[in-house]
This record gives sequence, structure tokens and C-alpha cells, in this order.
Amino acid sequence: MTYRLHTFAALTLTVLLSGCHSVKALIPPTLLPPAEDTAAALKLSKQQLQQATPCCSSFADFSYQNTLPWQPQKFTLGSGSMVANLNNAHSYFLAFRLPDSAKLPYRIVLKSELNGRWLHSSYLFAPTVVLLDAGFQPISTDDINLCEHMGWGNETTGAFGSLEVNSDKARYLLVYSSAAQQSGKTYWEQSPQAFSTTASTPTTVQVDNTNSFSVPHGPDGTVWVGMMNKTYAKAVDSAICKKPAPGDGVLNTLRATLPLPWSSTSSNSGSKDNSSGSSTSGTSGSGSTGSNSRATNNTTNTQ
Repeated sequence: MTYRLHTFAALTLTVLLSGCHSVKALIPPTLLPPAEDTAAALKLSKQQLQQATPCCSSFADFSYQNTLPWQPQKFTLGSGSMVANLNNAHSYFLAFRLPDSAKLPYRIVLKSELNGRWLHSSYLFAPTVVLLDAGFQPISTDDINLCEHMGWGNETTGAFGSLEVNSDKARYLLVYSSAAQQSGKTYWEQSPQAFSTTASTPTTVQVDNTNSFSVPHGPDGTVWVGMMNKTYAKAVDSAICKKPAPGDGVLNTLRATLPLPWSSTSSNSGSKDNSSGSSTSGTSGSGSTGSNSRATNNTTNTQ
């Protein structure tokens, strides 16, 4: 009876262990990304934008009653938002009055969020910013270069860009998306192929960290705009704008960047040895001097 119990327990343990091993390689079918078509979603969004009636076609037509937020604020642009027609291109937009009390120069941060549930089927609203003077004449126009940053939370995760204001004539800010921006792409380090499936193993995760990916730009989405703060400044300054050049590896980089404890110890030991050598030479030199003095005295006495 005891033998049968031991045998049953061994078989049960084997089944459980093999089951746990299989769970690590499998993911539930409900968590797998659906076969979404990015091109179809983009096409529909562009059609909705083109069918909308523009309200503004010159910089003086916009309302600049809202002051630029002192902290980055979230805005959603899309169906139901006002549309402008600038340079023969339709675009959703945001218009702000710049704060009078801001000390020059200062930075404005912009962050776009992925518009889509899954990375492989997402796109971004890529902003174009125009600084205007008191007469609504453009001071500068910039297509913001977006760079990816993956932070610990939503606040520091997304595609970041910034603009520096250094003109005392700047009074207004217009944010929209030019035709060039809407047809562009943003480099994204985390490729959707990093966690992919195959037809033969539809529930098995295939890990590949060597791929890169570019997120297409679209006409709508969520964008954060406001005065730069420390949190966003760190994200902007450390964001990834393009695929990094191949290096020598993390360990070699750390060795070149960080001082090793034994290297400083060897340096200190070398300094001590040099000091000891100098001291010994000085002592030897003193002895030689004393011998020379005695030799001189003996010569004098002999004479």
C-alpha cells in the first residue's frame, strides 16, 4: 500500500512540473494581439479629417484665449475637434497664448501617445509648432522631431519633443500637423516582433530583441503640451531618436565609463612606492654627502 502511494505521488509531481514548464512558454489566446490593420485605421482617420469643414486658414483666424499650461496637459485631437486648413493640408490643432511672466529662454514640451491598442497597429500625432508675434506673424515654424522614451509610468512614456522660446516678440503658439509630419514615421526601439507568434506555435512567445520598428504618423491622437518641467526634461533629454550604433557591449562600456576599484588601489600603491623610492634616494644622498665630508676632513688633517 505504501509503495502505491509513493508511486502515485511521484507521478503527480511529474505531471505538475511538466505543466509548470509548459505554462512559461504559453500565453492565453485572449492576450494575443488581434490581427489589426494599421493601414485601414489610418485610411479611415484621414477620410474623416478630409471630410471635416475647416474653420481657419490663416494664423489670425484662430482663438488664442487659452494660456499655455504651466505643466504639460493632455489634449485629445480627433473626431469632434476643430480643423484648420494650412498650406493646403487639413489638420486638427491647438492654439495658446504664451505666458507673459515666463523668463526667456524657456522650453515647451510635447508628447504624443500611441494611438492604438497594440504597437504593430498604432500611429502617432506628430506636431508642427508655429510661434507668432503680436500681429499673428510667424516667428518660426518647426516640425517637431519625436523621440521614444519608455519610463516607469504613463507620464514619462511616449514620443517626446521640445521647442525653445528665446524671442521676446513671441506671443502665441499654434500646434497642428503638417502634411510632411502626417506622412512621416517615428523610430521605436521596442519592436512588435520582440514578442511575436508563429502559425505553428500560435500561443508561444518568440523573443527577439534585435528588431527595430517605426511608428507611422497619423492625423489624430493624444498629445501633451505645456511648459517643460524636470520630469519631462529628463525624458526628453534621454529619449531615443534613432537606432543606436553597434557598440562593444554593456560590460566594456561600463569599464570605460566607471572607475574600477582595483585600478585606484594600484594607482595609490604606485604613488606610495614612488614616495618610498624618493625617500630612500634622499637618505642615500645624505649618506654620500656625509662620506664626502669625512673624506675632505681627512685630507685636511694629512696636509
